[in-house]
Amino acid sequence: MKLQPFSIRQQEFSKKMRGFDPDEVKAFLERIADDVEELLKENEELKQQVETLNQQLEEFKKIEKNLQDTLLKAQESSTKSIESAKKQTALMIKEAELKAAQIVEKARESANEIRNAVLNLREEKDMLISRLKAIISSQAHLLEVKIEDIDEEVVVQKKKTKDENKKLDLNIDDIVEKLL
Repeated sequence: MKLQPFSIRQQEFSKKMRGFDPDEVKAFLERIADDVEELLKENEELKQQVETLNQQLEEFKKIEKNLQDTLLKAQESSTKSIESAKKQTALMIKEAELKAAQIVEKARESANEIRNAVLNLREEKDMLISRLKAIISSQAHLLEVKIEDIDEEVVVQKKKTKDENKKLDLNIDDIVEKLL
């Protein structure tokens, strides 16, 4: 049985000869009852505090769990975002490499076309020079033949022809260079 302040105050003792002073016992019991009452009140307050703190603890545990869940979701989300960014970056790099390869290939094709065009132009130039040399040579030969014919016809003109021959002494290479 628990002691209550009321039961301590109501406690009666049997009387014997030469026993304790009843007033002192009553006063002592009264003090004990007051102390027990105070302890019980304090105990009740502490229980209420414990209950309040337990409720707060439960709320904090819920908040902690929510924070942990949120943190876990944020970590998962950031991991997914990082992976997605890595995939996008890799894809962009592959696309850039492909485009670069295409550009390089087009540049090579253009360079080959230009090289072939230059070679064709050189061949045409060489052919034109050869034709010009042949034309000039044949024209020079014709001029020489005509000059000889003229020499035979007129003696007087022979002197003029000699002067002209000096002037007509053709250098084919000089003519070709002047044309170029």
